[in-house]
Amino acid sequence: MIYLLPILGVLLSFIFVVIAKPKKNEYFKLLLAFSGAFLLALTIFEMLPEVYTNPDTKTIGVFIMLGILFQIFLEFFSKGAEHGHVHISNDSLQFPWLLFFSLSLHSLLEGLPIEANDNIIYGILIHKIPIAIILSIFLLNSKIKPLYAGLFMVLFSVMTPLGTFLSHNVTLLTTYAIYLHALVIGVLLHISTVILFESSEGHKFNLHKLLVIILGIILAYFL
Repeated sequence: MIYLLPILGVLLSFIFVVIAKPKKNEYFKLLLAFSGAFLLALTIFEMLPEVYTNPDTKTIGVFIMLGILFQIFLEFFSKGAEHGHVHISNDSLQFPWLLFFSLSLHSLLEGLPIEANDNIIYGILIHKIPIAIILSIFLLNSKIKPLYAGLFMVLFSVMTPLGTFLSHNVTLLTTYAIYLHALVIGVLLHISTVILFESSEGHKFNLHKLLVIILGIILAYFL
């Protein structure tokens, strides 16, 4: 299931967009807010305690900060697609290679800690669904051929399971797993907090968003 769920989450989201042709609206913002809160809470409840069992806490902290910086670097190419904002022109006929490679690398990293912590798969899944929906809307509304849009989503869907597979089968990744997990924590902390900050547009109070954020945190706690 840890290999299958991320693939199904992305592909079913793409199929949903193909069939339903939804528009971006308040419901997607609520789903994004929920996913950000759920992912942030799981990262804090599940992953942070595990990496800090390592006595070299300063180095763990360095890798967490490197993960935050690395995700900021990736967003120069993805233009924020990891947290639900595709700031790329949809008038181009060319395949969005930079978007694909940055999202794929992000997804590959997300898969690294799943083998060691089964619960984090649910945070990754909940995170991927709204992102896949928004990305699918962008691709299908662009001038890219629908076949290429589908190929993009299929390849994107296998990157997280590929990361999980590599983390379990590549000796180098296994040897330095705790530091790689700390790096991923940094990536997830950046992504989830940006989602939460952006869900409060203009810093206005929104009861619905506050409730879904609280719900995400509570569900993560009892998972």
